Amino acid sequence: MTNPIRILAVDDHALVRKGITAILASQPDMSLVAEASNGREAVEQFRSHRPDITLMDLQMPEINGLDAMIAIRAEFPDARIIMLTTYAGDVQVLRAMKVGARGYLLKTLLDKELLETIRAVHAGKKVLSAEASYEVAEHVSSDALTPAEIDVLRLIAAGQANKQIANQLSITEDSVKGRVKSILSKLGATDRTQAAMIGVRRGIIQS
Repeated sequence: MTNPIRILAVDDHALVRKGITAILASQPDMSLVAEASNGREAVEQFRSHRPDITLMDLQMPEINGLDAMIAIRAEFPDARIIMLTTYAGDVQVLRAMKVGARGYLLKTLLDKELLETIRAVHAGKKVLSAEASYEVAEHVSSDALTPAEIDVLRLIAAGQANKQIANQLSITEDSVKGRVKSILSKLGATDRTQAAMIGVRRGIIQS
């Protein structure tokens, strides 16, 4: 084709970028124009190449994928960015779509869905992988944790006891217990460890 879809691949793992390169290599309607290994490089490469589609890893050192996307779209509002992630966490999906992601794809599905997703987003559509859609639908009616509860959940995940959490947040131990009870109920968790695991899986807190 005379005008292939120009693509920027952003991922901190060289193996993932190699995999993307291999998938795109056989496609006459696509061209990988640049790569980046972190969010800072992603912004620079976008400025230099102005790709049609950016494949952006969500979890990266220095600047993560969400922040890099926000920075790119602040300069280039029409940027079409597909988020790549290992997790189908519903909170992450909603956050990414709210700040302008046009697609959300699990890395485990790259070989099956990458090309179709790129073409659909390039054509102006928004695309969620089936797993990501399921996660969002599964929790769309569930009560969201409050910012105060997220603070407690983050400290639970860091292995802190109620007394330590109370000291760190300058609240009473009873307040911590109340928030923990609410967290377990909202997440459908049986104990603190499970609540922390659910929090990471759904993207409510970072591991």
